[in-house]
Formats: sequence, C-alpha cells, structure tokens
Amino acid sequence: MDIPYPIMSMVVVRMNNGSMKGFIDTHFRHFNAGILREAAHAYKEFLEKKGLMFMAIAGAMSTAEIGKSLAEMIRKEKVHAICCTGANLEEDVFNLVSHNEYVRVPDYRDLSPKDEERLYQQHLNRVTDTCIPEDVMRTVEHLMLEVWRDCDTKGERLFPHEFFYKVLLDGSLKDHYQIDPKDCWVLAAASKGLPLFVPGWPDSTIGNMYTAECLKGSIKNPNTVKSAVEYLMAIVPWYKTNCADHPLGFFQIGGGITGDFAICTVPMMRFDLGIRDVPSWKYFCQISDSVTSYGSYSGAIPNEKITWGKMDIDTPRFMIESDATIVAPLIFAYVLDL
Repeated sequence: MDIPYPIMSMVVVRMNNGSMKGFIDTHFRHFNAGILREAAHAYKEFLEKKGLMFMAIAGAMSTAEIGKSLAEMIRKEKVHAICCTGANLEEDVFNLVSHNEYVRVPDYRDLSPKDEERLYQQHLNRVTDTCIPEDVMRTVEHLMLEVWRDCDTKGERLFPHEFFYKVLLDGSLKDHYQIDPKDCWVLAAASKGLPLFVPGWPDSTIGNMYTAECLKGSIKNPNTVKSAVEYLMAIVPWYKTNCADHPLGFFQIGGGITGDFAICTVPMMRFDLGIRDVPSWKYFCQISDSVTSYGSYSGAIPNEKITWGKMDIDTPRFMIESDATIVAPLIFAYVLDL
C-alpha cells in the first residue's frame, strides 16, 4: 500500500525518536549516505567550535525551493555568508511573489523539441520540471528598474543583492507574496543583513534586463550596479575580519563560479596580496553529481584544492556525489536538529 507523503514523513520521524537527525544517524551508514552523515555531523561540530560557515550555491536550488530549509539555517545563524549565482538570487524572489503561476512539468524528460517550442510560445521558461512565467520576471523587473534609476540619478552604487535587499525590506513586494515569506531565503538574508556575493550576475535574467536598460540609455551609468571584481574585493575584508576569531568553513552546493570565486580568496590573499599567515578554510563539503574528471572544477575532488592553498592537509573534506536538491535539505535538517 502506498503511504501518503505527509503520513510517511510522520512514520519516519516517530521511528527515530522524533528526529530527522536520528534517522540519518541510524540509516545513513555507507557510501554517499555515510559521507552525508559524516559531513552533517562535522558541520554541527564546526559550529559548536565557533566556526563560521560560508556557503556557495550553484544550480537551480532556489527554483527547487531550497528556501524552505535554507531560510531557517540563516535565521538560526548556521550560515554566515553566501556566494550564489544571479539565477539563485532572483529565482528565490520570483518564487516568493508568483509561485502560484508556476507550471510544473513532471514528465519533462519526455518533452520533444516541439513541446519545448510550445512552452516558449506560452512564455514559460523551463527549469527542469518547473516553468517560470515571463510575467513573473517582469513584475520584479519593474520594481528593480525604479531603484536602479533612482540610484543612477543620485550617483549611488550598490551591489546586485543590495538592490534586492532594498526592494524586499521596503515592503514593495509584500502585496505580491504567494508563499509564506519565512520560506524565502533571500528575505531571511536581507532581514539578517547577511553578507552576500553574486559573481557573474549579468548572465541572470534580471542582469540581462539591467544591461538592456543601460543599452537603451534608461540607466546612464552601467556601474550603478557594482561589479564582480568589487564583490571579490569585499570577500577579503570579511575573511580577514572573521578568521582572527573563528575557523571559517566552506559548504558548496554544485560547482562553477560561485564555488571557485569565493574559495580562491585564501590563495589570492596569500600569493597576490602577500598575507602569508592567513589561515586556510577549516571545513569543506561539496555536493555535486559531476563525474570526477580532468580539468572540471565541478568534478575536481577536494584534495586538488590543497595544491592551490585553498585548504590544508588536515582540513575535514567531504564530497557527496548526489543530487543537491535531496542532500542539502537533509544536511540542513541535521544541523538544525529537526
């Protein structure tokens, strides 16, 4: 007999003394499951030793609604800074204001090119099994355009995430909320003033829209939005300030720019700024389903980072080769003692 999901969840919790952590400790013993348990346990121990965790988020985690668990991690101060793609920044806000308009495509693997064209003609932008309507993006664009132009006129400059924080905190979007705002991780980050870094932001949808406004002349100074170089410059003082009193850890979801951009802070400080005594990252975990390969950052095993000075030989290192949409919420539940 199939057990409805909510009932099945209750059964699992009751079997393990009311705790997802208990379930993982009992059943996740070997292979990727075992590494997940070890990484989650080490994450908790790291925080107990006054460690601060830096998180890198790639992939389409926001559209996968990672905010349901990540927002609580931010509120409970289990995450202390985030580096994410422009897509994850904006798509968490898209989900906040227009979740009900999303179209789910559970049979996405069976779509033909003609099916994809039909989605395009309906202005439905597909992210795996979820389509984001173009109208959603335009709703956010109109509000962002107001603050971009206002800052441009005043000669002020902000980082991409600061514009999002501004719109979220001034209440402009409240009338549009379609999910419980506690499930929006960007809103939780804005409320906490969490340090956020968004390299490669122009390749996101909102980044494209900003670029178009600059080309049209609606925004006079393209540098009204601060650059990726300035983001990298901003990570350095965060690292230098916090590494004096805390071990700093690195939790990486996926690969690509968000991971390498942030983690290279240490070798940059050592070799390019000449700060030889800067400590390495003291915890490292990556969730990736990329096959270990030659030349691929996403598929590089953690040991390779030792040769670049990103971590030490005794840094606890974990590589979980699995789907981050499954693994990350489990680890977050473990760390939160759910």
